[in-house]
Amino acid sequence: MTLSTESNVKNFLNSIELPGIARKIADVGRVLECNDTDGGVTAHIELAFPASGAHDSYRQAMAAALAQAGDERPAEIRFSTRVVAHGVQRNLKPLPEIRNLIAVASGKGGVGKSTVAVNLALALAADGASVGLLDADIYGPSQPQMLGLAGRQPTSIDGKTMQPLQAYGLQVMSIGFLVDQDQPMVWRGPMVTSALNQLLQQTTWHDLDYLIVDMPPGTGDIQLTLSQQVPVSGAVIVTTPQDIALLDARKGLAMFRKVSVPVLGIIENMSTHVCSQCGHTEAIFGTGGGQKMAADFDVPLLAALPLELRIREQTDSGNPTVHAEPESAAAQQYFMAARRMTSILALQSKDYSSKFPKIIIEAG
Repeated sequence: MTLSTESNVKNFLNSIELPGIARKIADVGRVLECNDTDGGVTAHIELAFPASGAHDSYRQAMAAALAQAGDERPAEIRFSTRVVAHGVQRNLKPLPEIRNLIAVASGKGGVGKSTVAVNLALALAADGASVGLLDADIYGPSQPQMLGLAGRQPTSIDGKTMQPLQAYGLQVMSIGFLVDQDQPMVWRGPMVTSALNQLLQQTTWHDLDYLIVDMPPGTGDIQLTLSQQVPVSGAVIVTTPQDIALLDARKGLAMFRKVSVPVLGIIENMSTHVCSQCGHTEAIFGTGGGQKMAADFDVPLLAALPLELRIREQTDSGNPTVHAEPESAAAQQYFMAARRMTSILALQSKDYSSKFPKIIIEAG
């Protein structure tokens, strides 16, 4: 048995739920072309989020869905990706050359936020997106070390703007490139805010689908000011299952909602400890904290990531997990978190400010 018409096939394809994403194709993409012949079904599907590493599993899921519907003919599915700009806070506009800015934040330090941020950025780049990483943790920049860029400095072509450094396909900027790594940043809030705005707006970013911003930890004046002044498409909250970490993470999530920034989800880091000798897993920081927080705030739990020796060793050596061991179980969880994060962003309202002409009023 086959589906009766090309229109039926197209509608059926749109209704298929993508594995790992829990979203229908019609929600996070569209069927651009669909041909139904005696030889089988061919289709071109445009996704609104990067997932090149998952395209084969998506094809298998679609072939299985067609077969379950009674159509067992060969299915040839081609995927492409088109990432668009999404809305930001009402009084702000997206920055030039940056379609979407995603803040990775935590209520407190020490939860592995920077490790999560760099691996999310690398996962998006590996999946085919153009990605930048801004280390906004002015007091404790760690991305230069994590990406093997310590000691490097950005260059300037015009003496006014800086070129981002390159690492593993990422465009990277950090205050750590501009100051000595042993120099303490004894700055008050306004100086930190000014420094971040300079790093963000005086860096010559090049056609980014996503800029991942590794935010400073905490929920004080600095974080609130940055959330009000920086055009953010969405935020991700990183926490551990520990009750103390969750208390501060909840405040961080509430802060973003207060300034009208969509929270795309929660990542529970250090969910379980994996013994490097025997592989035994143990929930040393507790269990279920991230899931409960996600349920309380009605946001998705994007991933529960392990506390694993290899992850620490790889980031310390400047070769993060997603790049060092992309097929490892830990890296695959980062990939899944990145795909879930950007597929949820794809559901948000789009930004149309660039479509409208500027209105200039001249005195007559």
